[in-house]
Amino acid sequence: MPHSTTSSITVHRLARPAGSAIDFGAELRGADLENVTDADFDVIRTALYENNVILFKYQQSLSPRAQYELTRLFDPTATGYGHGKTLDAKRSILHPDLKTIPHQPQVQVIGNGPVASFEGLENITLKHPHHKTFHKEVISAEDDRENTRFYRWHIDAALYDLEPPKVTSLMAVKVPKTEFQTLRYDDGSNDKISVSRGSTAFVSSFKMFDLLSDEDKEFARTTKVQYAPHPYIWMSPARSRSDGLGLVSDNLELDFSSLPPIEEEKIKVLPMCWKNPVTGQLALQIHPSAVQKLIRADGTVIDDLKEVREIVHRMQRPGIAPELVLGIDWEEGDMAIFNNHGVLHTVTGSFLPEEVRIFRQCNMAASEPPLSPDA
Repeated sequence: MPHSTTSSITVHRLARPAGSAIDFGAELRGADLENVTDADFDVIRTALYENNVILFKYQQSLSPRAQYELTRLFDPTATGYGHGKTLDAKRSILHPDLKTIPHQPQVQVIGNGPVASFEGLENITLKHPHHKTFHKEVISAEDDRENTRFYRWHIDAALYDLEPPKVTSLMAVKVPKTEFQTLRYDDGSNDKISVSRGSTAFVSSFKMFDLLSDEDKEFARTTKVQYAPHPYIWMSPARSRSDGLGLVSDNLELDFSSLPPIEEEKIKVLPMCWKNPVTGQLALQIHPSAVQKLIRADGTVIDDLKEVREIVHRMQRPGIAPELVLGIDWEEGDMAIFNNHGVLHTVTGSFLPEEVRIFRQCNMAASEPPLSPDA
């Protein structure tokens, strides 16, 4: 990393829409991301952990290598992609969504439509995740162009064997700009928001924790979450709630005997709350679709899957209220980095097959577990 004692980077809170109660997100200006100095990274890291989502504009020339190197600075000993190499990738619900850049394998290509050539990938077809492939109830075909859903609220993490990446970076290479969509929760609340087509939505898991009752805060601070082994294969037949916040319990998950070999020591048991390393705040950080069991402080295990999901949904749902959702209206050249230990995020929207959209995504499995509440 080039050495410098001062940085020209400035931090600016993102503009808030009318009626918004969002308390996170910032734009960083004046950064040369191909040549990040020590002083630059000090500003970037502090801004990330204080704002949880940071945005750099006008990064059209940023190379995949520089994106990887910047992402890696948050965890210098991490080198491998956050999901590793799934043994049975074609059964994973993540399989259709990712293409790997050959010369920079920690960086994935996501998006929509046919792409003749991109970063060593030739004649690929990208497929934007659509809620109809994952939700139990879907928006009708005639309403689909004007309306959308939260696809799946999640943390970027394998949640088996590998530790959750500390941060993820997203680079908007090609963005088709069309009309906005109405995002419907369709959960009986009549909640809805307006989002740009293909907006990435974020919510603060710190706010999610703050909204809990004192009793629930104590439960969250002292409870651990056990995730299903090979969770993205395990959940593949199951379907999501209409708000994208966890799965419907219809007993459709794969039996463990149908999964790749399971090594007990690789099953992830993580705190329900993760601590911010800069601010000390606690985040209610749970991947709601991958949960299997809850382990209380006294050792009691809640292993009824429907009950587990109901508890998690009840605790998380207030944190995705419309006024708390940050939806990025992507422009070509935007590069975002988010605190994967402090926000949940989801893709939204639908595109026509010919609407070409190209993003680069980078994260690395962390070199250490998330910080527990008492760390």
